[in-house]
Amino acid sequence: MADIQAKYQKLAQEYAKLKAQHSVLKKAVLDEQSKQSEVKEVLKERDQSIRKYEQEIDSLSFRNQQLTKRVDVLQSELDAHEQKGKRHKQRPVNEPHHHHVESNVIGEELTSKIRENERLHKQVYESSEEHRQIVIQLQERLRVLELENSQHQAVLESTQQKHKDLVDKLQQDKAMLEVKLQSQEKEARESIAKANKSEQELNKVKEELTGRLSKAENTIRDKLPFNDTEHRQFNALNIPAHDRKHQMKAKEVIGQAATLIKELVSGLSNFHTYAEQRSKVYPIDSATDTLSPVNQKFCSYLHENASYLRAIEASFTSFQESVKEDALITLETATGLQDFAERFRKYIAYHQKLLPYQLLSLEEECAISSCSQTLETRNMELHGALKKLATVLSRLESFISVIGSASMKSCDISTANHTVIFQKLAQCLEDLYSVMKDVSKHYNSKVSLEHQLPTASQKLKTTDECVVSSLISLVTSTGKISSFAKSHLDFFCSSALLRPRGHSLSGSFDGEGQSTSPAVTQLRQRAVQYMNSLKRAPAETVPYSTAIQNRKILLSSTESKEGLTQQVASNVDKITKLEQEKEHWMLEAQLTEIKYDKELKKVQQLEAERTNNQHGQVPSKPVDKKPPNSPTSVQLNQDGITQTSHLGKVETTATPGEKDDESREQMIKKHYTNRIAELMVQLQKSDSKSVNFHAECRALQKRLTFADKGKEKVQAELVTSGQQIAQLQDELKTTTSNYKSQLHVMSDHLCSMNEQLTAQKDEIDALKMTTTAKPSNKKGRNK
Repeated sequence: MADIQAKYQKLAQEYAKLKAQHSVLKKAVLDEQSKQSEVKEVLKERDQSIRKYEQEIDSLSFRNQQLTKRVDVLQSELDAHEQKGKRHKQRPVNEPHHHHVESNVIGEELTSKIRENERLHKQVYESSEEHRQIVIQLQERLRVLELENSQHQAVLESTQQKHKDLVDKLQQDKAMLEVKLQSQEKEARESIAKANKSEQELNKVKEELTGRLSKAENTIRDKLPFNDTEHRQFNALNIPAHDRKHQMKAKEVIGQAATLIKELVSGLSNFHTYAEQRSKVYPIDSATDTLSPVNQKFCSYLHENASYLRAIEASFTSFQESVKEDALITLETATGLQDFAERFRKYIAYHQKLLPYQLLSLEEECAISSCSQTLETRNMELHGALKKLATVLSRLESFISVIGSASMKSCDISTANHTVIFQKLAQCLEDLYSVMKDVSKHYNSKVSLEHQLPTASQKLKTTDECVVSSLISLVTSTGKISSFAKSHLDFFCSSALLRPRGHSLSGSFDGEGQSTSPAVTQLRQRAVQYMNSLKRAPAETVPYSTAIQNRKILLSSTESKEGLTQQVASNVDKITKLEQEKEHWMLEAQLTEIKYDKELKKVQQLEAERTNNQHGQVPSKPVDKKPPNSPTSVQLNQDGITQTSHLGKVETTATPGEKDDESREQMIKKHYTNRIAELMVQLQKSDSKSVNFHAECRALQKRLTFADKGKEKVQAELVTSGQQIAQLQDELKTTTSNYKSQLHVMSDHLCSMNEQLTAQKDEIDALKMTTTAKPSNKKGRNK
């Protein structure tokens, strides 16, 4: 579902990008259209200027033709005048002057026309160059726009392909969801069929119970001639029935107490576990250095907390399961509280064993160099609070033991004292709540000071936060237990409401001088004692078919059974003998090894004496005195062997039987001690594994509940995602249609622009050709 949501977000982002690109592209097209219109206006102006220049060129060419004609005329006139001058020599001075004046005028007019022609040629060339530059720029811009258009087209095609792939994938998901929906509909139909079948069975059971009820009513009406509940004297002899309201209230109260005890056990377990982790981190980190002996012992004891706490929870849970609605529950009949009190007593002994190590661990924290005076004060406050907690727990254990012993035969506590016991218990629970608050407050202040130290590591801070959270949960649970005890104190102090059948008064009829007969009271007490004595488990039974089959087998193979029994017995005897011989020979081997070691020591001593004798060492003191270091003295070693002087040695055993027996007993004791130690280690490992497996099972159960909740949430999100998919598909269709129409319009517009540009280019080329052709014509004419 997260992948689908991410794809939806990505699709929306791509859509927003394309929308932004579309607006930019539209703006660019509008800008190009405006620029194209401006270029058209400029081209029109250029065309007008070109036409004007062409008209000027035409007029100039016409004037040049006129001038040439006039020059020809003047030349002819000049020739005529020259001929006339030859004829009329009488006027030689005036005619050359007139001819010179006319030639000067014509030359000036020619130069002015030539200059004007050059200027016009220059203007035409500049305008043509400028027009060519503009055309080049427009062509370059058109190429850039075409490149951008191709890029946009590629992006659009890739986006369409992505959208198509996404739509295909969503369609596949939709198909899978439809298949899943069909399977769920099939399951729903099966569930409806099962419900209908169950309803039919219920109707059958209802009809059967109705028939039984009518039959029972007829039996009571026909077969019951006497009703002893009508007479008060006879009714006093009946066994009083308990009040079902009182029993339901007792069961409800026990259920609430079980929940509160479970919370308290969980909080204590977390506190001990996190305290063990903290002891391994502070004041010495076990990962980098070796812990002190006190902390090592403290951590090893803390590791055993689960075996005591789980036993408390299990004992009270079994007591809760033993409570039924059809049985009277009082302190005399609540035999399950004995086991709970015993388990709680073991935990209190375990806590008393933990207390000195916990206090010594606090004193070690105060002894380190980084501990300030304020932190030491906080540690001492926590030291006192922990002592108070141990005292309050001991008091609480004494009251719980008294309550649990009320159902025992040897209990000598009067029922009149039960009220006082429950009042003291409620007061003790209130004290436990106040002491737990003090412990939490002092520990929190201690932790806040420790976290300010520069030596505080992140692991220590995390562990301290876990310890503080466990203390807060303990404060909460003890507060709940204290308020629970206060709110139900009246119910605990009240006695069970017993009344004979048919009696309308509500009250206790089990007391002195009430409506219940004393014989009934004695009978009830005997019944309670008898039920307490019945604690044997029922014998194991075999199914009838299995018993018949076994009987046939026994009847058919009696002889083989006897032979096999004898073989089994003989094999068992052989196995026991072999085990005994194995143990015997193991002990003999160990004894032989010890003797071998002793003999080696003797040989070494003899070798030393022999070397001394070979070097000629003689004792300096007389033999009679027999000093202890003399080689001639008599010495008794561990085996009772007496050594003499150079002459040799004499082995004498003072009491060989006693020595062998003692060594054998020591070896047997050592062997069984090792076996017991190994069994204890295996037992501790199995306990730790069972606690670990129990924790893993609880974690798996929580993960299963979370997975069920996540499944429901995913199903709801699946429905919403289906709706969103349909909506996105509609939006995608509209978006693709819009893009297609816009692309079609843009492609048509670009085609029209290309056609216009080609037409303008052709016109410009034609104008260039005309402009280049006209000056060449004019030059030829001028020549």
